Amino acid sequence: MRNSDLVFVPLGGLGEIGMNMALYGHGRGRARKWLMVDCGVAFAGEDLPGIDLLMPDIRFIEAEKANLLGIVITHAHEDHFGALADLWPRLGAPVYMTPFAANLLEARRLSEPGAPRIPVRQIAQASRFTLGPFDVETIPVAHSIPESMALAIRTKAGTVIHTGDWKIDETPVLGLPTDGNRLREIGDEGVLALVCDSTNVVRDGISPSETEVRENLRAIIAEAKGRVAVTTFASNVARIRAVAEAAAAVGREVILVGRAMDRVVDVAGEGGMLEGIAPFRSPERFKSLARDRCVVLLTGSQGENRAALARVAAGDHPDIALAPGDMVIFSSRTIPGNERAVGAIVNNLVRMGVRIVTDRERLVHVSGHPRRDELQRMYEWVRPRIAIPAHGEALHLTLHRDFARARGVEQVIRAFNGEAVSLAPGPAAIVEQVPAGRLVKDGTLLIPAGDQAIVERKRLAFAGIVVIALAIDDRGQLADDPQIELAGLPAADDEGEAMLDHVRDLVDEVLATLPKAKRRDPDALRLAVERGVRAGIAEIWDKKPVTKVLVLEV
Repeated sequence: MRNSDLVFVPLGGLGEIGMNMALYGHGRGRARKWLMVDCGVAFAGEDLPGIDLLMPDIRFIEAEKANLLGIVITHAHEDHFGALADLWPRLGAPVYMTPFAANLLEARRLSEPGAPRIPVRQIAQASRFTLGPFDVETIPVAHSIPESMALAIRTKAGTVIHTGDWKIDETPVLGLPTDGNRLREIGDEGVLALVCDSTNVVRDGISPSETEVRENLRAIIAEAKGRVAVTTFASNVARIRAVAEAAAAVGREVILVGRAMDRVVDVAGEGGMLEGIAPFRSPERFKSLARDRCVVLLTGSQGENRAALARVAAGDHPDIALAPGDMVIFSSRTIPGNERAVGAIVNNLVRMGVRIVTDRERLVHVSGHPRRDELQRMYEWVRPRIAIPAHGEALHLTLHRDFARARGVEQVIRAFNGEAVSLAPGPAAIVEQVPAGRLVKDGTLLIPAGDQAIVERKRLAFAGIVVIALAIDDRGQLADDPQIELAGLPAADDEGEAMLDHVRDLVDEVLATLPKAKRRDPDALRLAVERGVRAGIAEIWDKKPVTKVLVLEV
């Protein structure tokens, strides 16, 4: 990056969907100033036991924080602003976001003890402000959460358009459509680079409008005879409004269930986004409503085991219960990795006799991301000299690269997290690898994803643990029987012999064959017993458990 005047450095979101974080640097050497766009999380899968959230490793920009002029949040989805509470204290830069995002951040802070108070500078969805060498213009775009923005970042070296998440929806239920006219005007000025959403590049055509979903929800709820439950992303205020309007059209009341849903509705209501909507009811109202007068709007569309829908499906929610003839509408898409959890909930509901409606059979959900025809229009508006696909896994970035090349873009750079891209002067190119990776939130701590604790936890989840305590006298003899604890191992082998007895025998075998000098050496004894027990269990079970040996000299 030494000879670059303008650089783009992704720390998250390129090579994955989620955990978005991008840096723009202007200037050279110690004079280079930085602008951060977004600060998001990703959600951990079953491969990381005990971990809920993943965040970008910010070592690189933390070392440069004296030159970090600001953090601009394009919208309030968790994968774009969910890491602020944990990472902002390490950076301390001013944060810029719209009123909806700011109010949602504050509502979260009040509900999470110990969360930091982050000073936020509120900006309009269409605004312009200056941070050092960066002239930042925000441009309204349609998406599945209110007040989403693209950014035009002007510098002396050229203008970059960073789209954030967007789609083209000429008839959104809520908020502004994507401002194609303004994007075209900026394209007329000349755009050096376009950093663009790749999520739906695999799909042809144009994403349906949110208005079409509203009409379908209205028809489905009107047809229903029993109770209707709708689960969707809590942040999708347009969908919440659509459900409320559909319910009102057929004389049903809406019961709101789930803390995340409550929080978003409170913020949206304060922002005037739910004007004309009848008040939502609390879960206590459920038992007094007739089945054909009830719509339940609840969290848990991604199979979260602590969310409202999972509890309803398990039959243990204190207020909400469904019965044969009721309906659950999944007004959402299943995020890759959540299929098993969502499937378990669906199966539980089906066993109850509940009818399931998904977007496979009716248009009850639309994506907030652009398909290929929408991408085509963005490129026609902006006409960039450089294209950098963003917000996608390797497949999405590669297909988007090919798409941009086919449209005659001079230079297309497929970059991944940690690859610094020089935008000017000279041809665009990946010029450096900076420290990048993932942090995991483990309880209240942030640790590297490769930390030994995470490695061992995976091993524990796979093969359990054996703990052996040995008391040895000064002659290297056992002063008492070994104390052995097993966790996560089968109780017996395939012939019925207890695994605990196998471990005792293995310990005896090691002690019997170990020279006296090594029995007197606690470290040598510990290592020999660990190896012997692990190898012996592997012969019986074909798995090697974590084995810990404690040696006490008496």
